[in-house]
Amino acid sequence: MAILVAVSDSEEGRHALRMAVDEAVGAKTDLIAVNLTLGALDVSEHDSKVSIRVIDRAGRADRDPATAVLDEIDAHPDVTRLVIGLKRRSRVGKALLGSVTQRLLMTSPVPVLSVQPSA
Repeated sequence: MAILVAVSDSEEGRHALRMAVDEAVGAKTDLIAVNLTLGALDVSEHDSKVSIRVIDRAGRADRDPATAVLDEIDAHPDVTRLVIGLKRRSRVGKALLGSVTQRLLMTSPVPVLSVQPSA
């Protein structure tokens, strides 16, 4: 059993990582962090009670982040949950289709825990 978290280069991504660490500690399982940033992902500040494996997004720099996350879920059949961060959006923003978050919510083969930073 493992938890997978999609970590973008935003406050929502960092919050998703923090919440995923808490989930993994509570479930006594490993954590797989899919690094959607194009830089290094530092996980050294997080709870040492959980093993965090960072997987950097492979392929072209313009590769779709949702596809990268879904590919990692397929590649790791022990993943039982996906953690993603949500942005606060306006009414018009909510109506727009095609966001990474929406695609992951709609197509993930495992349950999704969506988290939002405090206002």
